[in-house]
Amino acid sequence: MLRDHPGRGHRAVVAALGCALCAVALTGCGGSQDTGSSPPPPTTTSSPDTASFSGLPPSALASQAASAIASAHASASAAASSASARASEFEASVDAELARTSAAAEKVLKNVEGRGNAVSEVGMTGLPRNETRGLLAVLVTITNKTDNRASYAVQIDFVDASGKVVETRFVGAENLDPGEKQQPIAFSRQPADAQLTPRLTKAQRY
Repeated sequence: MLRDHPGRGHRAVVAALGCALCAVALTGCGGSQDTGSSPPPPTTTSSPDTASFSGLPPSALASQAASAIASAHASASAAASSASARASEFEASVDAELARTSAAAEKVLKNVEGRGNAVSEVGMTGLPRNETRGLLAVLVTITNKTDNRASYAVQIDFVDASGKVVETRFVGAENLDPGEKQQPIAFSRQPADAQLTPRLTKAQRY
């Protein structure tokens, strides 16, 4: 029969504890290798998917804006041209009407003796040259002072310092009601530096 030796029992206990600790350590190491978390992968950036964008890139927007501005300019230019054309047409129609009334007045006054029967119904006012592009012009005020409808023919002479008639213009007003007035303008076609004086020569009511 064997006897227990105190030192041998102590060594056995120490050896058993050592094995247990080694087993725990190995288990912990193995778990660390199998289940441990690995470092996150490096973050990478990628270009956005432009196919999913709405709108236009800056270069296309700039081109579109330039096109819109050019279109606006073209429209404004066309509108200005149209306005100019309408103004020219209106001016031409006014000139044509003035030419007609002038011819009618000249025809009426051709056979009138003296100064006519309506000098008292006609007045004249000179217009500033800065409003007539430098031309000598007279605003002729014709007022029907009778009780009946009437037409008028007026002759304006432009005379120089010696009293010589340099130019004659005719204006008129047609079908004026009693008390009604019209204000045609008599223009001189002489050079702007010509020193002329307008004179009411004849005025006939018919």
